[in-house]
Amino acid sequence: MTEKTQTQPKTPQPETHAFQAEVREVLRLMIHSLYSNKEIFLRELVSNASDACDKLRFSALKDDSLLGGDPELRIEIETDPEARTLTIRDNGIGMNLAEVTENIGTIARSGTRQFLEQASGEADLDGKLIGQFGVGFYSSFIVADRVTLLTRRAGAPAEEGVRWESEGAGEFTIAPEKREHQGTEVILHLKEGEDEFLQSWTLRRLIGRYSDHIGFPICLRKDAVEGEEQGEWEPANQASALWTLPKTDISDEEYQAFYKHVGHDMDDALAWAHNHVEGAQNYVSLLYLPARAPLDIMLQRDERQGLRLYVKRVFIMDAAEQLLPHYLRFVRGVVDSDDLPLNVSRELLQENDLVRKIRSAVVRRTLDLLGRLADHEQDKFLSFWDEFGPVLKEGVVEDTANREKIAALLRFSSTHDPEAGQRTSLADYIVRMQEGQEHIWFVTAENFKAAKNSPHLEIFRKKGIEVLLLSDRIDEWMMGYFTEFEGHTFRSVAKGEVGFDDTQEEGKEVESSPEQQDLLKRISGVLGEEVAEVRASQRLTDSASCLVMGEHDLALHMRHMLEQAGQQLPDSRPVLEVNLDHPMLARVASAEEGRFNDLAHILYEQAVLAEGGQLDDPAGFVQRLNRIMLDV
Repeated sequence: MTEKTQTQPKTPQPETHAFQAEVREVLRLMIHSLYSNKEIFLRELVSNASDACDKLRFSALKDDSLLGGDPELRIEIETDPEARTLTIRDNGIGMNLAEVTENIGTIARSGTRQFLEQASGEADLDGKLIGQFGVGFYSSFIVADRVTLLTRRAGAPAEEGVRWESEGAGEFTIAPEKREHQGTEVILHLKEGEDEFLQSWTLRRLIGRYSDHIGFPICLRKDAVEGEEQGEWEPANQASALWTLPKTDISDEEYQAFYKHVGHDMDDALAWAHNHVEGAQNYVSLLYLPARAPLDIMLQRDERQGLRLYVKRVFIMDAAEQLLPHYLRFVRGVVDSDDLPLNVSRELLQENDLVRKIRSAVVRRTLDLLGRLADHEQDKFLSFWDEFGPVLKEGVVEDTANREKIAALLRFSSTHDPEAGQRTSLADYIVRMQEGQEHIWFVTAENFKAAKNSPHLEIFRKKGIEVLLLSDRIDEWMMGYFTEFEGHTFRSVAKGEVGFDDTQEEGKEVESSPEQQDLLKRISGVLGEEVAEVRASQRLTDSASCLVMGEHDLALHMRHMLEQAGQQLPDSRPVLEVNLDHPMLARVASAEEGRFNDLAHILYEQAVLAEGGQLDDPAGFVQRLNRIMLDV
């Protein structure tokens, strides 16, 4: 009988893949531009390992078999001077083949593209963006010319381990590999000249600087005793949840280091508030104000933002948006509750009364922190305002319960000192109000120059009445909901009647002669449906004309922006106000019919342009202007 040949199972061959274009560009930046910030790679890899341990601890609440008989979650850092390798390993959640491919192999997350768009090639700036945009793993290539990643998903069999490897050029290899231990191991094959990262004292110094707050032990080998190959493992960090410690036991440096971990930021935080609440409910909150805003923060309303949520020191979720309103999406930090269930879900958070109470307290403490800065550290507060002011303005509309508190924090440009920037508070304005003045006057415009030079300001300048200059895109929307502050109503200088004629009561028309009345009717007849009315102006002292909207109408620049976004808006026609004392009106009055029509249209069109509006017929405007200039 012929004996059958025993065939050995084939070892899976590594597959070679090309990096996507965005990833290649990130790698190029890491390798060539960030050498002065190269130590950040260790912070990023340790932070990734910590997140993996957090995720496993949470998953093990439902299935403790995922711990694989190794409940002591930890991070190990090991060096091999002969092989010139530095290894960072954890026994956390790990990854399977599909997850490695998605998260490391060919990723092109929106964050990666944003990172590249914002990257400048300047090491200091680009180093600050790395953690923020989730490209921290690639920082390995700052110090390594080859990176090997070994991983196995918790709960998966040993045969489903994965090996990923790349030299940081155009491609990587990936293959299944039997792996006895779950978790992830990142092996850095160091470049020449990077031997300092093989020294235990260097690693201890960097762990102390960047990762001392990590809530899991970060273990290093003790220096080997003579005759021994390797020393024993020992922790190199405090491995305690920083937010649970008494405030008196935490230094500013430790607060800042923890902020950089939770905020994925290389800059120091601007300020923070740390509170332990005991009584009917027990929780801890540690809230940070960043010093700088992402360039796209006004576009992040639909992105999941929030605080890190822990329950009894167990990590639950990274961005619990239920704990923060959208207008405070810049706040970073943690909330740790003793009273929520460990298996709390996002849906349960949405319906939980305790969460609503924590959210209310978080909002109050954030606004109190901003109030203290405004009262006692104005430079810091103005720095915050320059970065996050438009975001905070959203709260005027969204958070009616705290509207007065938010309003007290708002800062505006003003005709009192237009070159000072947004430095005027509503309280400052009220102090400077004229005797008998009832309203807080403001003007909105598409940009600061348009606001500062608005023709609607002319009578206010003449009378010495201060006007707030609002030019953020959100301002027109905000003022639609913001009606009064401390008993003073808000009024737009560009809407309705202003009532500043010395002989007129508010709401009454300016006196004009029969000839002037006839002129107004003729101009209105030429413009037809373009305007609701043509009337003599109370506002203008230097300009010939301006447009006035109804009290509840949108400004022209806002209508234009919303229409461009595809929104359907109700019809509204402006009033054209003309300065009857302006020489141009005398010229209009004396013009023959053809010239009269051109001048009447130009009066209207220049008013539209001064408002930041868009002409329906720009070519017609140019032709009319040319005829006037050529005296045709």
